[in-house]
Amino acid sequence: MKKIFLLAGLFTAAGLQVQAQQDAQYSQYMFNGIYINPAYAGYKEQLNLHAFYRTQWTGVEGAPKTFSLAVDAIANEGNVGLALQVSNDKIGAQSRSAVYASYAYRIRMNADGSARLALGLSAGLMQNGIDGAGLTPNDPEDDMPGGLQKNLVPDARAGIFYSDSKFYAGLSFDNLIAQYMESRKRNYVPETEMHYYLTAGMLVPVNEDFQLKPSFLLKDDLGGPTSLDLNAFLLYKDIIWLGGSYRTRVNLYNKDYLQKNLMYRNSAVGAIEVFPVPNLRVGYAYDFSLGPLQGYSSGTHEISLGFTFNKTNVRMATPRVF
Repeated sequence: MKKIFLLAGLFTAAGLQVQAQQDAQYSQYMFNGIYINPAYAGYKEQLNLHAFYRTQWTGVEGAPKTFSLAVDAIANEGNVGLALQVSNDKIGAQSRSAVYASYAYRIRMNADGSARLALGLSAGLMQNGIDGAGLTPNDPEDDMPGGLQKNLVPDARAGIFYSDSKFYAGLSFDNLIAQYMESRKRNYVPETEMHYYLTAGMLVPVNEDFQLKPSFLLKDDLGGPTSLDLNAFLLYKDIIWLGGSYRTRVNLYNKDYLQKNLMYRNSAVGAIEVFPVPNLRVGYAYDFSLGPLQGYSSGTHEISLGFTFNKTNVRMATPRVF
């Protein structure tokens, strides 16, 4: 029996696994860390609402489309962060919907609380599915799923996050429960694998008007290729961010089971974030394919919106770093 997925050839060429559902890819995560780390909850120390929509590999039938909405705030005088996130991700015939509630305990590392070490945990539900109508078999005799199949399971995420006025770093793990709850007897619904994210960045003053923010993100699922993002953004007068990222494959440890001819370069990203009014953030990112998808895709578009609800007598925690 063969499992034939729409876009299987493109995923293989790009170095992604097709036997397991990958976590959604983001390009503006460095401006809202809740998407990759539950310990980020409450970082802005105000009620913060954020949403984004991403359409990947424009022009390729069945290419990934992702939507996510998140809200986070503080409690207990800033010592606790709370967040709620919902998301939907569709890749060809595969789909994933999820909802997570996050709790972060934020430990003061100095007298004024500008430096914090946060320990975060998320709990929620994840539903993976596959629609047989979206599959194209190579052989009419192939055994294909009939209709829509879904798998609803509980899940959890965990992370640690440190931040001060100039530096941040975090480590997080997701799909901690779902990978064990899914039945391996399901022949078609994509399996979930654990991912880990390691990130760090800093804010470097250039002059009175400009500040530079370099950062990186290392992502791995202990199965497929390890991905590294190198990011650099320039902030002008606290009103506009402009910069980009370079995404590539790296070899951290031996993975003999991967294809030997996988390309290292993946994509480059150009992004802009503006503040049309003090509480509103509008962002746009465009991904340029540099690997095997170059020439097949018209690129990737990602739009984000963020709004912060100010409260009196509440300190805004270093808004320019994240």
